[in-house]
Amino acid sequence: MSMCNIFMSLALLVALTLAGQTAVAGEAVRDTFVLGPGDTLEVSVWDDESLQREVLVRPDGMISFPLIGDVEANGRTVDQLREAIADKIKEYIPSAPVTVVLNGLGSRKVYIVGKVNRPGMYIMEGPMTVVQALALAGGMNAFADDDDIQVIRLSPSGQTSFVFDYTKVAKGKELEGNIILQPGDTVLVP
Repeated sequence: MSMCNIFMSLALLVALTLAGQTAVAGEAVRDTFVLGPGDTLEVSVWDDESLQREVLVRPDGMISFPLIGDVEANGRTVDQLREAIADKIKEYIPSAPVTVVLNGLGSRKVYIVGKVNRPGMYIMEGPMTVVQALALAGGMNAFADDDDIQVIRLSPSGQTSFVFDYTKVAKGKELEGNIILQPGDTVLVP
């Protein structure tokens, strides 16, 4: 076997290995991403154009779909929602495959306000730390108090607040303060 063939075989092996890892990573995200209000979905029943809709997860966590009415989407994965729709629709169309595709993120929002260069609402496309959120907002402006940043979080028991000291984190200290944000968090830069 020539050296060229050996290198091509190794390159193919590496590419296949990486593709397998990418597929596994994609499955992990699909299995763990939880839907919420504001997410946009494409729902369709195979071979029936009248049962193909783009739906929005409403503020109450529900979606509406022909024949079956309202279905709870909030707190479910895409696969769990697909199974719930398929279960309800089989009463009308037995063994019809149902497809649910996430078209747009709208539920995973964080708000960055105060003395940053671009305050506003930002979509979390994955896990996001306070430092990453500040980077999305263009960093802090010259008047920011960077050692007293607040992360405000709404929970069922009320609002809680975390203090974030950017100065210490930037020096490699108190890195545990660079928490992972949750959807709905507000980062307030005084």
